[in-house]
Amino acid sequence: MPMLRPSKHSHPDLTVMNMAYLLLARLKKTRSEEYSALLRYATRSYKGGEALFLPSLSFLFLLGLVKYHAKGDRFEYVGAT
Repeated sequence: MPMLRPSKHSHPDLTVMNMAYLLLARLKKTRSEEYSALLRYATRSYKGGEALFLPSLSFLFLLGLVKYHAKGDRFEYVGAT
């Protein structure tokens, strides 16, 4: 079973886990955020953040921490249930 583990060559700040943490912290604070605003936040946070953005959101979605609302193109923090 594959795991999300950094290697010795991975920069700790440029991993899916770290980007997911940043996005989760942002969503906890704002509770809901538009897709474009969240993407802008990710790209301003780190150079190359756009490459980590979708995998990080997918990771948070799989954990059940965020919910996507297609009508408003927004992500909502729902927390762990």
